[in-house]
Amino acid sequence: MGLKERITEDMKSAMRARESQRLGALRLLLAAIKQREVDERIVLDDAQLIAIIEKMLKQRRDSIQQYAAAGREDLVAAEQFESDVLRAYMPVAADDTEIRQVIAAAMAESGAAGVKDMGKVMALVKQKLAGRADMAVVSGRIKEALQD
Repeated sequence: MGLKERITEDMKSAMRARESQRLGALRLLLAAIKQREVDERIVLDDAQLIAIIEKMLKQRRDSIQQYAAAGREDLVAAEQFESDVLRAYMPVAADDTEIRQVIAAAMAESGAAGVKDMGKVMALVKQKLAGRADMAVVSGRIKEALQD
């Protein structure tokens, strides 16, 4: 079963169980998927679906920070719940050791010599760790590795 089918089935089970908050989060996700498919006139594969989920997770993280700064704990809780629902569809996160290995391999493959080659390394790393690691953190680690 593909990722899109799994999300659809989870939405149906949330409807049956009358889990309104979970249902709302899943409907938002399916709406984002459908919007992209209609706009680009394509059927998205699992990698593209993961990219959409990553984008939505980033939006939730930003919202949580802003709501927390404003003292709106009710909205923080709602965004956190949606974030947890979305995170369930992400692949298993890469651990620190794997991230370092992928960065080292990408540096060797691209022949990176300094920070000026960061874009080449980042492009290779992004292909291998898409959806499995926070790219902001990975970017910082690449920069550290290239400065050494």
